[in-house]
This record gives sequence, C-alpha cells and structure tokens, in this order.
Amino acid sequence: MKEKILRMFRETDGYVSGQELCERLGVSRTAVWKVTQQLKEEGYQIEAVKNRGYRMMSAPDVMTAEEIGSHLKTETMGRCCVYYEETDSTNTRAKQLAEEGKPHGTLVCAERQTGGKGRRGRAWSSPPGEAIYMTLLLRPEIRPVHASMLTLVMGLAAAKACNETLYKKLGENAPKVHVKWPNDLVLEGRKLAGILTEMSAEVDYINYVVIGIGINVNMHHFPEEVEKMANSLYQASGHTFSRAELTACCMKHFEECYNRFAVTEDISGLREDYESLLVNMNEQVRVLDPGHEYMGKALGINDKGELLVEQEDGQVTAVYAGEVSVRGVYGYV
Repeated sequence: MKEKILRMFRETDGYVSGQELCERLGVSRTAVWKVTQQLKEEGYQIEAVKNRGYRMMSAPDVMTAEEIGSHLKTETMGRCCVYYEETDSTNTRAKQLAEEGKPHGTLVCAERQTGGKGRRGRAWSSPPGEAIYMTLLLRPEIRPVHASMLTLVMGLAAAKACNETLYKKLGENAPKVHVKWPNDLVLEGRKLAGILTEMSAEVDYINYVVIGIGINVNMHHFPEEVEKMANSLYQASGHTFSRAELTACCMKHFEECYNRFAVTEDISGLREDYESLLVNMNEQVRVLDPGHEYMGKALGINDKGELLVEQEDGQVTAVYAGEVSVRGVYGYV
C-alpha cells in the first residue's frame, strides 16, 4: 500500500483527498493515516490539510522497494523488488533468491554493500547513500552462448537512463554518458558505472542470469586511489539526483532493450544505438589479450556483441568480451 500511495502522490498535481485514497486502495481512513505517518518517519515531507487531503512536499533519497516501485513504468523489470539496508553483494543475494525461485525481472537493491565485486573478482567500493547498487535477475529463454550479450544490453540501457536523467535536469547543456565496451559506463573520460554478469546454466539451458550494476550518482568525492579515473553524475553536473528514479528509468530502458534483444538473441536490433554511445568508436584502442597485446582502431560491434578492431595491417579482429580488456591508448578510455 505504501508504494501505491507514493505513486498517487506523484501522479497527482496538488492534494489527494483521504476519501480518494481510501476508495482507490480499498482501505479505511485510519489505514491511510497510519501509512502517511510511517512515510513521515522515513523522511517524506507530507502535508495534510483538512478538507483538501494530503500532498507530498519532498521525498528522501532512498532505494527502498516502495520508493523505486512508485517510479516504475515497466511490465516486468523491477516489479518484484527486494531491498537490503546492507548486504555483502547484490549479485550474491540475487543468486540466492534465484535458487529460491524468485521470478524473471526481480530487482535486488542495497543501500550499502560490504563485499561488492567487479569483473575478474576485483573489489567494488560501496559507500552508503550516494550510489546505486542493484542486480537484475533474469530467466531468459535463450541459449547459454548468447548470455554474455546481456552485459551490453544493460550497458546500453543504463547509459540511456543516465542521459535521460541528465537531460531532464540540465537540458542541452547536459554532459553525455557513453558505454565503454564491454561492461563500463564513462562520463567525461572517467568511469561512472561498472557491470558484472553471472550465469547458472546447463549445457543447453540457462537456469538464471544476474546482471549487477553500480552507478556513481551523488558522490562528491572518491578515495584517493580512484579519484582520477572515477566520476559521478553529481561531479559532472553539480546537481544531485534521485537514485530510485534513476533506477526505475534503468528498468524502463532495459525492458525496451531486452525485448528487442530477445527477438533475435543478438545485438542486431540494438547495434546502431550502442555504437552511437560507444566512447572509443573509430578511436585507437589497446587490446590486452593475455600473451598478445596489440593496438588497433575500434570499428564498432558485430551482431554477437564482439568489438571489431582493425589492426595496423588492415586485418579486422572480433574481440570477445570474456577474453580481454580494452583500454584507450593513453589511459582508461
């Protein structure tokens, strides 16, 4: 009921009468009053005026299931949401929930992670209250060999969501978020987000896939060891953002992109959009293939989601995400 009341507050210009809330929710006035009191205790500023009703004046920047749900505009993605005040890793929790039978599209969020992890087992810094830590649980009816492309689907969706969010706040002056193949988002040449995809599968069947993403939203500062390569939406724009609203926007764009991907089980329907946001499109890159490092020009991606790199001799190599890392010639991008 809390989510439904928040949604009604957001969808109504002005006051919502207590009677309307009761009728639409099928509950008593006392029940409505109790929920509004709970919301006030959680940091929501709600004004109650006799003969007019309730109006939400402001909302805290929280990542609860109810707050995210009140922003959602999806059919499936995020509709089942599990929130943790603190957990070791949202990917770990999502895998546990998958084993317990949680449905396709379940979203796992945390205010703080104590054991966040990135690609190749690297630690992921997870301070509370400033970033998005979330994992999406999927049960895709696709072949396991195609699952790695879901990282690109999430990258594209999250970049679109960040750009939509920045544009709403700053208009034409908004900085642009790009994707760095295969699993990062970048803003002004520095890392904004990282994605980690994990899978449980049989030879020809996927049990589940979990896609975790951490997005630097309202960070003012970063630890010294990463401050030169990390960025946040706040640092780039000077504005703070609702993490729950951005999360819901990510779910909206992911659902759209996923539905296009599922038709073909490849990136063909998303390729043009992805390449338009590819940060090193037509730029020189360094491919860090174990035992074979080489330079080349990034030409985009193919339908399998592999990065196409033209080497100095003119040979074009399709780089598979699981095998290598790609860096700019002079640094991270």
